[in-house]
Amino acid sequence: MKKNFALFATVAALGMTACTEAPKENWTDCVLDVAACQLKQTAIELTDSTAMPMPRCTWTGYDVDFLKRQLEADVNVDSLHPVPGPERLGKRRLCGIVDWTSGFFPGSLWYAYELTGDEELKAQAVRYTNLLYPIRQLTGTHDLGFMINCAYGNALRLAPNDTIADVLIETAETLSKRFDPQIGCIRSWDFGKWNYPVIIDNMMNLDLLFNASKLSGNKKYYDIAVQHARTTMKNHFRPDYTCYHVVSYNNDGTVESRGTHQGKNDESSWSRGQGWAVYGYTLCYRETKETDFLQQAIHVADMIMSRVQTNDSIPYWDYDVPAAAETPRDASAAAVAASAMLELSTLAPDGQKYYRYAERLLKNLSGKNYLAEKGTNNGYVLMHSTGSLPHGSEIDTPINYADYYYLEAMKRYLDMQK
Repeated sequence: MKKNFALFATVAALGMTACTEAPKENWTDCVLDVAACQLKQTAIELTDSTAMPMPRCTWTGYDVDFLKRQLEADVNVDSLHPVPGPERLGKRRLCGIVDWTSGFFPGSLWYAYELTGDEELKAQAVRYTNLLYPIRQLTGTHDLGFMINCAYGNALRLAPNDTIADVLIETAETLSKRFDPQIGCIRSWDFGKWNYPVIIDNMMNLDLLFNASKLSGNKKYYDIAVQHARTTMKNHFRPDYTCYHVVSYNNDGTVESRGTHQGKNDESSWSRGQGWAVYGYTLCYRETKETDFLQQAIHVADMIMSRVQTNDSIPYWDYDVPAAAETPRDASAAAVAASAMLELSTLAPDGQKYYRYAERLLKNLSGKNYLAEKGTNNGYVLMHSTGSLPHGSEIDTPINYADYYYLEAMKRYLDMQK
């Protein structure tokens, strides 16, 4: 790196009094108050953490019979994550910088700084973003957009210096090496039974490529992003515009298989995957102005609005699971959809309906059922997300990417109020 970000000020320890003030009258002010408190408190508590510097979620357990009821099928016990011991249950789960979620906490700090102007949040955003510098050369993952663009991409907007663009471009070059022109997609995983797996989540990493193309003037990154989006649009979606989670390709580009890894079954609609889809095609239209991408985003958004029938519009973890009292919601899926639909509302001809739906999602996420009280929830902002229920992983727990997309949606929403 030519020079690191300059840290602005050492952040003084926060007392709990900072997290017990009465919330402000306006609901958006209350959200920002909570978010600033939670994120600063967490950043300070993890100051001395080195091996696992990023907060990911809260450790939760599971009961196999519960998993069977949710899946309405037997459970592959060999695929289950071990139940954390009692010393971990309910405690904050940390992750290293090579974890796919590592960019979300720095990104949340950037958004919270942008929304509040709090210089302490900026200093912490700089510090946690700098930790991710080695990721620019990480070749074994497609998640580089999540890991780098969420952190360095926001840093470029809010605290630009002469190194950030180079980091984004180098990361995009690393990611582009996972693109196979014969298949027309960026490879997702390097594990499992699949020949060449591509997951719907990969649409979210295209923003990095679009950004790098503009920063570098190299159209290669733009072309890879567009081809990936087109191939995914062709092969990932059903006639009703729900999407598969995983599509695997043969070496000649034909489809080997379609299914899910984190949803209820191969033909179900995994909630967060539907959110990734509407978000991904909205950003592709923003960058390309190709009307096919806009139409795809509109179709997926309309599908989400018709399929999610919960009383507060926060989806269950999969659209096709039994609607029982024990069925977990996924606040992260709602946050992703809210952020996407706010942007879509500015691009689609009938944008107001997406704006109204996103506003409803945001207001419900900002109520007592999902928004944490200050000083609780292990420092996370939102409660009740679900990572991968079929694997017994992160069930009904706060998760860092729920916070990130929630704060991004809040920024978009407040910008639109201006």
